[in-house]
Amino acid sequence: MHSIEKLRGVIDREIEKMNFSGRYPPELYIPVEYIMSIGGKRLRPVLALMACRLFSDDISPCIRPAVAIELFHNFTLLHDDIMDKADMRRGKPTVHKKWGENAAILSGDVMVVLSFDLISSARLDILPRLLSVFNRTAIEVCEGQQMDMNFETTPLVDQHSYLEMIKLKTSVLIAASMEIGAIAAGASTQDSGLLYESGLNLGLAFQLQDDVMDLYGDQDKFGKKPGGDILMNKKTILLIKALEMADEKTAKKITDIMEEEQDPETRVSGIKRIFDQLEIQNAANRMANDYFQKALRKLDDTSCKIERKKEFAGFIETVMKRKS
Repeated sequence: MHSIEKLRGVIDREIEKMNFSGRYPPELYIPVEYIMSIGGKRLRPVLALMACRLFSDDISPCIRPAVAIELFHNFTLLHDDIMDKADMRRGKPTVHKKWGENAAILSGDVMVVLSFDLISSARLDILPRLLSVFNRTAIEVCEGQQMDMNFETTPLVDQHSYLEMIKLKTSVLIAASMEIGAIAAGASTQDSGLLYESGLNLGLAFQLQDDVMDLYGDQDKFGKKPGGDILMNKKTILLIKALEMADEKTAKKITDIMEEEQDPETRVSGIKRIFDQLEIQNAANRMANDYFQKALRKLDDTSCKIERKKEFAGFIETVMKRKS
């Protein structure tokens, strides 16, 4: 039996073995060491290891693929921060703010290559399945990011399109983490597929909760001022549902504030006031919980031992509570 903290420790020790600070040239690898060390819950690699544990006591075949997932995830953060012009990540300056955009781009690029190198070191009997999942997921994440960028210049985004975007940008990597863990354990195609579906729903629940926490979260806990998505004109589930639920007059007021109000505090407070009137926070939280319940049902459909399902469910329930 492995505790969650022990699993995180396994991932951290494997990352330390990569010795980024000792690699040359340091200008390429120091930013990699920085982004990999400034926090983060190691959610995706831990999910991979726990998915492996659902079917096997031996998690060793999953360790390097799990680290590959974490490297790839952090690569996306480097490039996302550049595109979003974000100054802070996990309460610390972003890589491009510390070392410049060129350094962040190149360090991100080498992280992608390193992640594929780790995946490629898997056992030959599971390597084709792992590569298939990882390659497909890497493409989908890029597709999701492009959709997100497209939304910046799209006047209206409907709920279906938004959910498809966050599925690609966020959920598929969580889903792949769980599927890769199952594959590494030798699980059947049916069981690994069920875990993938569970992960898709789990990822949607997480992202919808993130949308809520961007405006309603504790600044000290989340390391950023509330309302960043509003200031960035992000079409999150909060804005989309507000425009769908509002009457014509209120919808126009939302649009006017988003397009015309230049003062950041006034803009955020004005939009938040309307969201509160429409009870948007509760509506978004209900959506997140619906997807979370779907994730639990897919997990329950797998053939693994009941006690291990309970352990896995307990972990993701704890993560959901910490995000709320």
